[in-house]
Amino acid sequence: MAANISLKQLKVFITITQHETLTSASEALFLSKAAVSMALSELEKQIGHSLFDRVNNRLILNQEGQKLLPLADELIERAQDIEQLFDNDQTLSGELKIGASDTIGNQVAPYLLSDFRQQTQHRSQSLFISNSALICEKLVDYELDLALIEGKTLHPQLISQQFSEDEMCVICPPDSPLVKQTHVRVGDLESSEWILREPGSGSREFFLRVIAPRLEHWHESFQLNTTEALINSVSAGLGLGCLSRLSAEPAIQDGRVVELKLPLDMKRRYWLLVHKEKYQSPLLKTFIEFCYQWRKDSTS
Repeated sequence: MAANISLKQLKVFITITQHETLTSASEALFLSKAAVSMALSELEKQIGHSLFDRVNNRLILNQEGQKLLPLADELIERAQDIEQLFDNDQTLSGELKIGASDTIGNQVAPYLLSDFRQQTQHRSQSLFISNSALICEKLVDYELDLALIEGKTLHPQLISQQFSEDEMCVICPPDSPLVKQTHVRVGDLESSEWILREPGSGSREFFLRVIAPRLEHWHESFQLNTTEALINSVSAGLGLGCLSRLSAEPAIQDGRVVELKLPLDMKRRYWLLVHKEKYQSPLLKTFIEFCYQWRKDSTS
């Protein structure tokens, strides 16, 4: 029945799942809209099922499409492996699409990728930085190959393993009365104003899990979606902030904010996530192994 399915049709199918309209899929593939439409209808005819629900102008993956997606993704990746197999220089090929949550994306990934490029000479990686929730969504939809995030996820389609860790800290403006205290207890933060990242971010999740339950009264004065804005708002006296020490370090060093040392375990783990059904190409396997090794090397 499906003997004539081509790699081109599968590539078109995958691209439509990522772009949701024929127009943007055709732009991404450098094909005409008619060619993309024809490839999809031929694929659907051969399979004997419609793969998308047509909603207004958009194509939304249906149940049959969801069944095909992991296999189509694997076939495309394996085709790249075949090409690579006959490259005599044995270098890693293909593009690696990495997702990273805010702190890792801005503070860790640049060094990790620089070391990976140096070690493997592989240059084709893209980095998508957003909050953990959106990163997981893109991973589930095969728009990313793997993700590096701060909060643990329990998504049933994703496998997560710890690959590193960092420490969180609470910061306040330099003129806060708390700065004068020799020992700051969690109770001293009662009735305080907090500047937090948006829902879905790792640092917000940490605050709500570790600090908020220990306070009877606290108030969210601002919700911001970038770390830089959060640091500046704390510096300007709008409230306290909870974020990664890696992110806060430059502002602490130049005196814009002050770290409050709390008697709490402020360690936070970093997780490496992959889709359970994602085919792990040589490139993806190499990068995953590199991430685990990198942590050991960079702390030894």
